[in-house]
Amino acid sequence: MNIETRKIEFIKEFLKVQSEDLIAKLEQVLRKEYTAEEEKEIKPMSVEELNNRIDSSEEDFKNDRFKTSDEMLKKYQ
Repeated sequence: MNIETRKIEFIKEFLKVQSEDLIAKLEQVLRKEYTAEEEKEIKPMSVEELNNRIDSSEEDFKNDRFKTSDEMLKKYQ
């Protein structure tokens, strides 16, 4: 069953619901899931965070704590 069919089936079942408590619970689940998805979105870094990451990366490079692109490619092939 594809996503569109599932949505239609869900809506059909939802329209049969007579309990306000159940509707409130379903609304709560939807809000919670939307909020969780929004929190997963990429948020821009502050200038300070960016500078800290740059400093850390440069320090790693100076101390040979890095992998070449060839090493990374071999790992995933």
